[in-house]
Amino acid sequence: MLIDATAVPADRGGVGRYVDSLVAALDQDGAPPTVVCQPRDAQLYGRLAPRSRVLPTAQSTATRTARLTWEQTTLPMLVRRLGVDVVHSPHYTMPLASPAASVVTLHDGTFFTDAVLHAGVKARFFRAWTVTALRRATLCVVPSAATARELGRVTRTDPARLEVIHHGVDTERFHPPAPEEVRAARAAVGLGDTPYVAFLGALEPRKNVPALIRGFAKAVAGRPDPPALVLAGQPGWDTQVERALDAVPHRLRVIRAGYLPFDTLAGFLGGAELVAYPSLGEGFGLPVLEAMACGACVLTTRRLSLPEVGGDAVAYCGVGAGDVAAALAELLADPSRRAVLASAAQRRAKEFSWATSAERHREAYAKAWAAHRRRAR
Repeated sequence: MLIDATAVPADRGGVGRYVDSLVAALDQDGAPPTVVCQPRDAQLYGRLAPRSRVLPTAQSTATRTARLTWEQTTLPMLVRRLGVDVVHSPHYTMPLASPAASVVTLHDGTFFTDAVLHAGVKARFFRAWTVTALRRATLCVVPSAATARELGRVTRTDPARLEVIHHGVDTERFHPPAPEEVRAARAAVGLGDTPYVAFLGALEPRKNVPALIRGFAKAVAGRPDPPALVLAGQPGWDTQVERALDAVPHRLRVIRAGYLPFDTLAGFLGGAELVAYPSLGEGFGLPVLEAMACGACVLTTRRLSLPEVGGDAVAYCGVGAGDVAAALAELLADPSRRAVLASAAQRRAKEFSWATSAERHREAYAKAWAAHRRRAR
């Protein structure tokens, strides 16, 4: 079995964490895959999956065009040469001429249902490849039942044809932090001893960060010692966040922390008064699960898959700034409720593991291989 990890970006967002964690869990479970990756990731996968075969690409795949060209031309030849039975393409696209069974992960359906939340070219690209994968792949994996339903509705695909396999959480990286981890995270974002509300994710329209900023300003306006709001993640592609920040009163502190190294995330999430993630829709919602595993009180929305992840262990709000403000104010004023939710979140996070996810993926690979052999007869 071969996993094509060449689409994983250098800065590990949700898709990168999915691929890295799945590869490590498959390797640890005694089913080591072949991993094809960018040259810069060869040492990383060598550490994550020491029993697996790691093959860096010989040619540049750094740009989307170069990677797609490699995927459609060189990867099928590599599959033939290695005698691979199953190719897992973990990010929408797939080699169309591969002789092996094909498994493709489709992460969400918002490119169809909320296209305005994505850059135009990106939305068209992923819509086209989602439809192609649903038609051409031997089997498609989705990370939540909500995504299966959404894709079924917009593409008229039977949701039962989609394999729902939840993500897990890396408990070595995401765990209730020790005091020194919290201090290190505070130092990394320049907080000192100020209490704070945390956000972790790309600052893009889908994450609803402008509503979070406006809601935060309203929620803490009357507090004598207001907490800070810390936005950790890569910048998005529009200017809504900047406009919302410009309207924040000067006495309130909002920190744009940028991309935080992995070793600071447990301290950052677990050290917050609460973690706010008022997303307009997620295919899974990995930042919510990771915050839960860190023992954080989490505030999110009921959009798409988020209740599937959070269950009764998180607080929910609407997506408008007023809804966010009301929920933030209520939670900040009630430390005992925050503590109850934090404990419940930590317990629920234990229900999601990469070991279980890897086992389900192995079952999907076997199912795809059996279907591929039937079709070849």
